[in-house]
Amino acid sequence: MRILLVEDEKNVARFIKKGLTEEFYTVEVAVNGKDGLFMASNAAYDLIILDVMLPDIDGMELCKRLRSSNIKTPIMMLTAVDAVESKVKGLDIGADDYLTKPFVFEEFLARIRSLLRRSTSGENSLKVADLTLDPVKHEVWRKENRIDLTWKEFALLEYLMRNQDRIVSRTRIFENIWGYDSDASSNVVDVYVSYLRDKVDKNYMPKLIHTIRNVGYVLKDES
Repeated sequence: MRILLVEDEKNVARFIKKGLTEEFYTVEVAVNGKDGLFMASNAAYDLIILDVMLPDIDGMELCKRLRSSNIKTPIMMLTAVDAVESKVKGLDIGADDYLTKPFVFEEFLARIRSLLRRSTSGENSLKVADLTLDPVKHEVWRKENRIDLTWKEFALLEYLMRNQDRIVSRTRIFENIWGYDSDASSNVVDVYVSYLRDKVDKNYMPKLIHTIRNVGYVLKDES
């Protein structure tokens, strides 16, 4: 699952990103409303988390613009203002949830899971051949065997499964899994595809992850 966090307080953003990546989410951070609007308008996310007090464009206005642009991605708003009027306004302009700072991280995670369950209703799991991935429970199974993946491996597999039968370039994979601002090495995609193959393909048939020479990868059932 890919999350956009729009938060200008660096320590808060670092804390939230670290906690979410440990829970297998891919997180990209925008530090102001202008960047948040650009990123949300030009890439697909499963959830957007907005701080209310932002430079350039505040969270309320940003939420309003996203909804007026017909972006239906679930939005959670974060604020230090614990006022009913503020919460009502946020929900009325299109936010799906509203959480006051400081918050307990376990509650934060539970709210995220709830929003993602609602947005993926009817899509509780992804399945290709005998490979199954549950994006909410963060579980992967091949046949009757549960497969343990690191959070990056999980995010990569989910991305490939959501693009089943479609060739995805290394560049697209990198941008979606590691993010535009990542300093990861240029061959990181190939390295992680290799890790993934060892876990989900090596001891099973049919092979599902295929290399498209000089382009990228595709996940498909050729049996």
